[in-house]
Amino acid sequence: MAKTFMDENFLLESATAQKLYHEYAAGQPIIDYHCHLPPEQIAQNKQFRNITEIWLGGDHYKWRFMRSSGVTEDFMTGNQPDQEKFRKFCQVLPLGVGNPLYHWSHLELQRYFGTKTLVSAATADELWETCNAQIGKPELSARGLMVRSNVKVVCTTDDPVDDLAQHKAIAADGFAVKVLPTFRPDKAFNIDRAGFQDYIRKLATVSGIAINGFADLTKALSARLDYFAAHGCKVSDHAIDLAFFASASETELSSILARAMSNEVIAKEDVEKFKTGVMLHLGREYAKRGWAMQLHIGAQRNNNTRMFNKMGPDTGWDSIADDLISAKIARFLDTLDGDDLLPKTIMYNLNPIHNEVLATMIGNYQDGKVMGKMQFGSGWWFLDQKDGMTRQLTALSQLGNLGAFIGMLTDSRSFLSYTRHEYFRRILCNLIGCWVENGEYPQDWAQLKKIVEGICYGNAERYFAF
Repeated sequence: MAKTFMDENFLLESATAQKLYHEYAAGQPIIDYHCHLPPEQIAQNKQFRNITEIWLGGDHYKWRFMRSSGVTEDFMTGNQPDQEKFRKFCQVLPLGVGNPLYHWSHLELQRYFGTKTLVSAATADELWETCNAQIGKPELSARGLMVRSNVKVVCTTDDPVDDLAQHKAIAADGFAVKVLPTFRPDKAFNIDRAGFQDYIRKLATVSGIAINGFADLTKALSARLDYFAAHGCKVSDHAIDLAFFASASETELSSILARAMSNEVIAKEDVEKFKTGVMLHLGREYAKRGWAMQLHIGAQRNNNTRMFNKMGPDTGWDSIADDLISAKIARFLDTLDGDDLLPKTIMYNLNPIHNEVLATMIGNYQDGKVMGKMQFGSGWWFLDQKDGMTRQLTALSQLGNLGAFIGMLTDSRSFLSYTRHEYFRRILCNLIGCWVENGEYPQDWAQLKKIVEGICYGNAERYFAF
């Protein structure tokens, strides 16, 4: 007999898994230490106009699925009426058997709108009315959703040149959830990308430091690190699409920077040297401040040139890269460790072939001073689905220390995405429950409680000390 679709024991295949989830995991608060929520929407406590804006706006997961279902762009990023966009999504979502979007969408409807109605073309108008009848409630505003989801800390993703005015406003008005910035300096080392020269000039203006050489650039970045730290930042984030490492002197790095600022084309080996130089400086600075460094490794971005030129980045044209990473990542970490300036580090891979690579890499640099100093990050982007998360958890458990893991994050632009923490917690409890049921771990409830509560919340609270 088939199980009920997404009932209270969804994904929980044993009595042990059910106990672990319902008694230990479900009630834990959330520390969302990496996301892309717009801080201005939190500052303004944005009230969404309808279900389309909050459900489909900016969500490239859903856009990719709709495109693959034969839906034209005007129903996603175009000018079709919001209700028509919603109807199109409802029409095609039932095709998503096995896709986490099917689960996430129904979790969002259940948890935030109190409906178990299945999404389909036939129910689209009913769901439109049901959801929109509630959309103006305070608990469905940006802040209301965060409080309702039991969120304690959110770390947004912010450029070094940002003035953090929204974060200041949020901190000043006493919002119960800590909303902290994350230092994301990709534009300062992507010397091979359009706009680099303008960005360096802007960084110079904001920092108050004339950037005429590499030492000036590092001083400007350090000044912005101080500014971010003064506003509660304790985390950085970096998109390392392809792993890099190449040593160079400061003189050589200044020469590369000067040529780039003169609009010369920079050779690939010099690009790698420059990126390495910036990242080594930043890594040392993070260590001095006690920050955590996040490395998101392995995205192949903006593959569709025609659509990138039309729509820009982060609109659903990215995929998994297959570059080799281990040697260069090891050299980068080892160089920082050699100076005793390797910060707490969280590494995420987008290609599952690197699960065991990173799960073993972190063991090379654990120093015994911080529990789980080096972290193999949770399943990210294309891997934050059932199989991807299970494989990440399994690799970490077999090759590292699952009990020291700092758990899940949303990496999302949607205020409804906190259900992904529930999704992760159910998968986690089911996996551990399976091991207990199979006699692979004892039914020691006190220890199991400690492990599950730690992964869901306590380990991140200790690790970041927000």
